[in-house]
Amino acid sequence: MSLPQRPLGRTGLTVSPLGFGGAVIGIPSYLSAGDRDDESFRKQARAALIRAAELGVTFFDTAPGYGTGRSETIVGQALESVRDRVAVATKVHVHPGDDPSIWWESLHASLDRLRTGHVDLLQLHGSTWSDSLAEWVLDGPAAWLDEVRSRGLARHVGVTAEAPSGGLERLISSGRFDVLQIAYSAVYQSSCDYQREPFGVIPLAKSLDMGVLTMRTTTSGVLQKLLLTEFPELEADRISRLAIKFVLSTPQVDCALVGMADPLEVEANCALAADSGDRLDLRALHDRFQPATTVGSRR
Repeated sequence: MSLPQRPLGRTGLTVSPLGFGGAVIGIPSYLSAGDRDDESFRKQARAALIRAAELGVTFFDTAPGYGTGRSETIVGQALESVRDRVAVATKVHVHPGDDPSIWWESLHASLDRLRTGHVDLLQLHGSTWSDSLAEWVLDGPAAWLDEVRSRGLARHVGVTAEAPSGGLERLISSGRFDVLQIAYSAVYQSSCDYQREPFGVIPLAKSLDMGVLTMRTTTSGVLQKLLLTEFPELEADRISRLAIKFVLSTPQVDCALVGMADPLEVEANCALAADSGDRLDLRALHDRFQPATTVGSRR
């Protein structure tokens, strides 16, 4: 099994349809049990990362905020020997009033933990972007990101968001960012609304040739909890695979990020990503109208 590769927007990078999300292996108790500082957990997490790379996953996303550097450390340890064959992304938090030295310190600490001289993608780590915050970013941090690129510390830059907003649309339309990472799933569909002609920040980003990554691909457990309250006989893992299939079925998405901490989980998800014939028809799924039927006349 080898995963197909596709362009990540205008970046020139090619990425697998399934990407490795680093939050689960770093943030304590996030979506799974296990002591993130226990060496047995870290060993399994490293094995999951290595297995993902072996199976053709070529995009790995992390952040200094995922367990105060814990996730970046594990990613750096696991991928050091294959660094030239995969794309590694991390993030930086920016806040009004910051001295840019804080951002430089964060970036250099991330590079040290990741055991690399550069990242392929550096993203502004955001939740929601108000109009005023977006304008501040374009007046300050965007220029800092340009300098990061000019120094060769990041090949490309992007922005992450938990939800669409006018401010996010302003950032996307500015042309200052190469990649959008956005929450999108079977539960959170507002970023790419198939109830009508695909509408939202994801189609907007694609129209500008940006790369598109999704977070919350498996709904962060929301869909699983919802369905299991009514159908306890269902398997949570099967629900998660359905959620992944939903996002993989969205052609506007370049790479669906999924948090994984076990090699067996990696293998199951990679098998799903490799089977390009196993996809949903999202237009048909959202079609509210039934085909007309001919009513026969009575005798």
